[in-house]
Amino acid sequence: MFVLLRHLGRVRREIALPRAQRCGSLALRHVDAGSCNGCEHELAASANPYYDLQRHGLGIVASPRHADVLLVTGQITTRMVDPLRRAYDAMPEPRLVAALGDCAIGHNTLGDPAQLAGPLEGILPVSLRIPGCPPTPQQIADALVDLMLSSRSSKIARCGCP
Repeated sequence: MFVLLRHLGRVRREIALPRAQRCGSLALRHVDAGSCNGCEHELAASANPYYDLQRHGLGIVASPRHADVLLVTGQITTRMVDPLRRAYDAMPEPRLVAALGDCAIGHNTLGDPAQLAGPLEGILPVSLRIPGCPPTPQQIADALVDLMLSSRSSKIARCGCP
């Protein structure tokens, strides 16, 4: 393990990744509401060592009870409306919702219109929209870091930074 961590540190120095200012954190709960899986691949890539969401204090959690942000990808199908609302209700206050990708925003690029519930905004209050089909890992990382820094004033990200 030590060898892997040392190698990761060397790779970061070689590609000149800047050190992140650790001014808080956000816990993300990802929900795929009916997507083609493109946004999920890019979200997974944003957690790799190159983009490394965790160095910014962003982590994906398994339960909405531990989450600050509900990150939704894909078309909102009629069968996912109730589970999305339950996940949102289970989150502690204050809570945010992020729509990742054109499908969640409501551009309706995929699916049978009879099985779609419409954009995420019509179901939950959306705080962040990350457009793209799919958005790049850099776009995802930048948007989530900006959300974390802007939410610092609303007491979601707790830190000792000025």
